[in-house]
Amino acid sequence: MSSYSLRCSHFSSLPVTASPTKVSTADSGFVTPQPNRVQTSSSVDREQTHLDDSRIKHEKKVKSLIDFLNKMVNEPVESLIIVDTIQRLGIKSLFREQIKAILQWQYTHFSSLNHGKDDVYEIALRFRLLRQEGYYVPADVFEYFNDKKKGFVMKLTGNIKGMMELYEASQMSIEGEDILDEAEYFSGKCLHALLMCDLDHKQARMIESTLRYPYRKSFARLLAPQSFVNDMPGVYSWMEDLLEVANRERRIVQSVHQKEIHQINTWWKELGLGEEMKFARDQPLKWYMWSMAILPDPSLSEHRIELIKPVSLVYIIDDIFDVHGTADELILFTEVIRRWDNVCAEQLPEYMKICFKILGDITNDFGNIIFKKHGWNPTRFLKQMWADLCNAFLVEFQWNASGKLPNADDYLKNGTITSGAPLVLAHLFFLMGQNITNQSTDSKKEEEPLPNAIFLVAKILRLWDDLGCAQDENQNGYDGSYVECYLREMPGSSNQSAREHVMELISKLWKLLNKECLSPCPSSAPFREACVNAAKMVSLMYNYEDKHGLELLQDHMKSFICDHETL
Repeated sequence: MSSYSLRCSHFSSLPVTASPTKVSTADSGFVTPQPNRVQTSSSVDREQTHLDDSRIKHEKKVKSLIDFLNKMVNEPVESLIIVDTIQRLGIKSLFREQIKAILQWQYTHFSSLNHGKDDVYEIALRFRLLRQEGYYVPADVFEYFNDKKKGFVMKLTGNIKGMMELYEASQMSIEGEDILDEAEYFSGKCLHALLMCDLDHKQARMIESTLRYPYRKSFARLLAPQSFVNDMPGVYSWMEDLLEVANRERRIVQSVHQKEIHQINTWWKELGLGEEMKFARDQPLKWYMWSMAILPDPSLSEHRIELIKPVSLVYIIDDIFDVHGTADELILFTEVIRRWDNVCAEQLPEYMKICFKILGDITNDFGNIIFKKHGWNPTRFLKQMWADLCNAFLVEFQWNASGKLPNADDYLKNGTITSGAPLVLAHLFFLMGQNITNQSTDSKKEEEPLPNAIFLVAKILRLWDDLGCAQDENQNGYDGSYVECYLREMPGSSNQSAREHVMELISKLWKLLNKECLSPCPSSAPFREACVNAAKMVSLMYNYEDKHGLELLQDHMKSFICDHETL
C-alpha cells in the first residue's frame, strides 16, 4: 500500500507562540520539546533591538533588489540568470511579481531573442524558465543545433555550461517532442563522457549534480544550495546582495518551520494515535517534509499545517490494512467509512473506533474551514474519497491474501489511489481556493472531477515507491509492487528490464505532467506548482538506492532544529 503521507489534526486550535520552543528529533522521527534558556530582561531587549535592526536591513536589501529587477526586465540574458539563481536559492516568493514581468517579456520576444543565436546555454535556459512558468514555447528552437543526418552537433570544448543547461531544458519535454528526447540523449551522453576526462573537482561535481538531480524533477539540489552557489558560473554584481537576502530568509523560514513542528508535536501527542496504535509508523517530522516541499512559501504556514492532517491519516490507515487488521475487521472498517455510519462503527474494535472518530472530526473541521474561507463545503466529496481509499486498500489486501496478484495495469490503477496522493492533493486543491468546474462538490459520481495533474503525481509516486529496494524502516507489512506484477505478466523478463520499464513509465508521466502545467490550464498556477513540487519530492523521498539523496534529506530535516550555514 502507500508509503506516502504526512500527518493530520485539530491544528487550528493550537496557538502559535511568539518565541517557539526549540525542538530536537528522536530516531523515530518524533519531535521532542527542549526548554529555552532563561534570559534577563536587558538581554531580551538587546536581542530584540538587534532583531529589529536586522529586519529593517533585510527589508531594505529586498527592496533594493526589487528595484534592480524592475530595471532588468528587458535585459535578454542576465535577467534569466538572476531568475534562475533566485529560484535555486529558494527565495522565489520574495520576487514573484518581478520574475513574472521578466518572463512575460522573454515570452513576448521569444522568437526575436533566439533568432540567429548559437548560444545553447542562453536558448536552453530561456526555454526551461518559460516552460517552468507555464508558457508554451516551441521546442524547435533547438533544431539549429540538430543535423538531420548526424543528430546534435556542437563544439564541446569549453561548453560544459551549455551541455548542462541543454540537459536541464530537455526535462521540460511533453509527448511528441522528439527533438527534446534527442537533446536529452545527446547532452546526457556528452556529460557522462566529460566525467571520464580530466576535470577539476568543481566541474565534475556540477555535471554529476545535473545528471543526478535535474532541477525540474528533484529537490535534492535545492536542499543543498551551498553547492549551487559554489558552482555558480560567472561573477555578478548582484550576487552578494542576493546571498545576503537568501541567508536572512533561510533563518526566517527556519523559525517558521520550527513553530510549525512545535504545533505538530503538540497536536500529535494530544491526538494520541501514536500511543493507541503502536503498530503504526510514527514519523511526524519526516511526514512534515511533504508539506514543506509542496508549499515552500513561508507565508503558507496555515496551509502546510492543514495539509499534514490528511497525510498522517493516510499513513495510519495504510498500516491498519498492511500490518494489523484482520480480514473481517478490514471489511467492516471499509463499510463503515463507505457509509460513514456511527451506529455501525460501534461494532469495530476499539482502535478502529478511535481512528474513525478522528477521521470524521478532521474531515468535518476541514470542510468548515473551506466553507468559511471560500463559501463551499467539500466534506461530502472528501468523505467519498476516504471511502475510495479504504476500498482500494481492501482490494490490495485481498489480492495479497489470496496470492493472486492482478496484471500490472490493474495494479497501477488501484495503486494510484492507495498512494494517498489523490486524497491529499484534493484537500490542497480545496485549501487553495480551487473548486470543481461546473459540478457540485457534493457530487456522487464515480469519477472525481479533479485536475489530471493530481493523478499523474499519484502514479509517479506509486511507481517510485515500488522501485524501492528497501522497506520503510518502520513498516513490516507487504503489499506487492508494480515490478512484481509486471514480472509475472511478462515471463522471461529480468528484474533489471522491469525496473527500466518502470523508469520509462515515470518519464512518460513527467511529460504528461509537464503538458498539464502549460497554459491554458483550468487550475491555478500555485496549485500546478504544488503538484510539481510533490512529484519532485517523490524521487528524493523514495529513492532508497541513492544514499547521497537520503543524506541530503536527513541533513535538511536537521536544518529545522539548528542554524543554517551561511551561503
